[in-house]
Amino acid sequence: MHPFLRPLPAGIEALAELTLDLRWTWSHHADRLWQALAPDIWAHTQNPWLMLQSVSQRRLETLAQDASFLAELDRLMQQRADYLSGTTWFSAQAQTDPPPLIAYFSMEYGLAEALPLYSGGLGVLAGDHLKAASDLGVPLVAIGLLYQEGYFRQMLDASGRQREIYTQNVPTSMPVTPVRDADGAWLGVPIALPGRTVMLRVWRAQVGRVNLYLLDSNDPMNSPADRGITAKLYDGGNEMRLAQEIVLGIGGWRTLLALGLDVDVCHLNEGHAAGVTLERARHYMQQHQVDFWQALWATRAGNVFTTHTPVRAAFDTFPPELLAVYGRDYAQELGISLAQLLALGRRQANADSEPFNMAYLAMRTCSQVNGVSRLHGAVSRRIFSELYPRWPEHEVPVAHITNGVHVPSWDSPWADDIWTEACGKERWRGTLEAHAKAIGCVTDAALWTLCGEERADLVNYARQRHARQLGQRGADASAVAAAQAALDPYALTLGYARRFTEYKRPNLLLSDPDRLARLLTRRDRPVQLIVAGKAHPRDEQGRQYVQAWASFVRRADVRPHAVFLEDYDISLAQELVQGVDLWINTPRRPWEACGTSGMKVLVNGGLNLSTLDGWWAEAYRPEVGWALGDGDEHSEAERDAEEAKQLYSLLENDIVPEFYDRNSAGIPTAWVARMRASMSSLAPQFSSTRMLCHYVETVYLPAAQRFRKRRDSSAARALHAWAMALQQHWDTIHIVTPDVRQEGTAWEFDVQVYLGELAPEMVQVQLYAKPADDGKTACHTMEVDEPLAGAMHGYRYRARVPSDRPVQDYTARVVAHRPDVCLPQELPLILWQH
Repeated sequence: MHPFLRPLPAGIEALAELTLDLRWTWSHHADRLWQALAPDIWAHTQNPWLMLQSVSQRRLETLAQDASFLAELDRLMQQRADYLSGTTWFSAQAQTDPPPLIAYFSMEYGLAEALPLYSGGLGVLAGDHLKAASDLGVPLVAIGLLYQEGYFRQMLDASGRQREIYTQNVPTSMPVTPVRDADGAWLGVPIALPGRTVMLRVWRAQVGRVNLYLLDSNDPMNSPADRGITAKLYDGGNEMRLAQEIVLGIGGWRTLLALGLDVDVCHLNEGHAAGVTLERARHYMQQHQVDFWQALWATRAGNVFTTHTPVRAAFDTFPPELLAVYGRDYAQELGISLAQLLALGRRQANADSEPFNMAYLAMRTCSQVNGVSRLHGAVSRRIFSELYPRWPEHEVPVAHITNGVHVPSWDSPWADDIWTEACGKERWRGTLEAHAKAIGCVTDAALWTLCGEERADLVNYARQRHARQLGQRGADASAVAAAQAALDPYALTLGYARRFTEYKRPNLLLSDPDRLARLLTRRDRPVQLIVAGKAHPRDEQGRQYVQAWASFVRRADVRPHAVFLEDYDISLAQELVQGVDLWINTPRRPWEACGTSGMKVLVNGGLNLSTLDGWWAEAYRPEVGWALGDGDEHSEAERDAEEAKQLYSLLENDIVPEFYDRNSAGIPTAWVARMRASMSSLAPQFSSTRMLCHYVETVYLPAAQRFRKRRDSSAARALHAWAMALQQHWDTIHIVTPDVRQEGTAWEFDVQVYLGELAPEMVQVQLYAKPADDGKTACHTMEVDEPLAGAMHGYRYRARVPSDRPVQDYTARVVAHRPDVCLPQELPLILWQH
């Protein structure tokens, strides 16, 4: 029984277990039970845990005597047991014994409004990652922070100005449980901050098969200031932010140890948790009696880093003076100097004034790094190229795994029916190869009916929510009544919802208000618009965008056709993506690392009109939606006006006509064909099922294998010795200009390389050609031929390459080489032929 929950009547004790498992946020098998428990509370909150605490004891006792309720509860508990114990994709695919354990670190998690520990896309992505891990059976445990307030709630005043409201997250009313130690005491994890020790309490949230452990500094044993470390998400100055990241990274690793978890892979979802890589190495030092650098060689193999940041200025950085205060004692624990610690987070080790960059720390202490879309991978290679001097940008070691969404969390009941009939109930818990063909067979009538049902439900929801927010604002009865009659369940419905900030260009669709109003008010082809979004409290321009949209939708001619829905959150997002016909996204390329909001409409038959940025840059084809822009980067003033015109033109000349061009049965066949193409090809591709399978196969399992090979201290010492020898003697390497001759259709290269004190197996000599006009590069490993007479470690290297490229395209180079090391990620040494 939960310590903060009253005793439940005999026979329904399992309700506590059922409501504490956040699987109810995506599995709707129990909705009928929640409806029976408390229909009014369920309709308003969709939060079973809150319902269980709110209903009267008399009601619980009545249900304990209700045979049909008890039968449904038994059925659900058996179904849950089957889910937790059944065969999974991971158990069927992974051959590692024992299976690796992955620890996932994120500053925020967006699982449901019952646990509001997120501000936007990063948190929602993290929540979807955990849900997919549960469905696929991936052995994953997660670490985060339990915020007392979390992110703000939004209200608009009478002038349309955003007002921020901070509500308390009361742990006793959230679906979390205190973690107890072996003696039954509340588990506490200590961390050292300057001049004091802070005690962190640990809570557990269950996400199906996945445990999410949340750290909370709001312990009465801490000072008032330290109790506030976990007060607000992304609030406060540099010092508070640094303290939060120390709690997440260092406190997170210590929590894993306190729980007795033997972790193979640490996955950093952004650089906030980079401190975990240091603490993991420190623990290894203590276990194996090695120094920090040897420990880092061992543990780095199991650290992986996902960057979500598309601009260098957005990384978390801290002044060196602040790091000196917080890092001096910790550096001593690591057995290194403060200067060495600071160098791990700097581009230039000796640049005393350079801030400490958490993303740089993650890059230097992880063995694999990835961006979150194909375009973002390229952008990230450019951003991080300064850490890999003299390496070609395309070889900077940042791969990409495009984000995906947890489809069962975002599909409508009507979409769920169609997908279930076509692909089966377990369709998102395994392979996806058959989905495209199955959805391709769904009839036009079924897809068009899906649109109508979803749109009508969204219109009803938007009317009620809009009327309620007007009432809370003090609007008169006539305005509230008008809101309840706004929108049209048969009109083309556009959705625009996201964080309101300059690079997302929320003003692009509003750049010509009169033209937009004319589009919305045509009688023959009606169009309607639902807008939502928050601006950061300190983003004044973003707040002005909110106010501009609020003003526009209050225009008398527009009011029946457009609404701004306040307080954009997961619940509102779920309603929007399930009901809009067209999702609009207008970021400035290439500033959208991935963006997942548009992915969420795919399963529901919604279409996308978006800038060729983030995920849409790799998803777009003419038959699945519409693209804004030309796929290039432009100066802001030059391009914004042009893309605004293009946006209006696409809506007026292509999108609206296609939606209203109907056949004799009243079906827009071209629109429905586009729906089918989008649903069948894009929904599986941009699901978290595909995403997580990709992580498992290309990141988690290889990282776990590397770590297990290195965890023996002798392997760590050998790697460190190899690296030290290379760094010490690298400058003694000398490359002689190659001799080249043509043999038929090939060039024969012969180059003399003097390695000084280094053995030939420690390096690799390569013949490299930069990208040609077709974008392709050439890199050939040269074979060592024979030692050079009279030279210690001097060798002749040879290579034969096609002569389809000019000989001058090729340059000899030397790089570090060792089969069991990730290069150049772990040792970016490179020497080019002069």
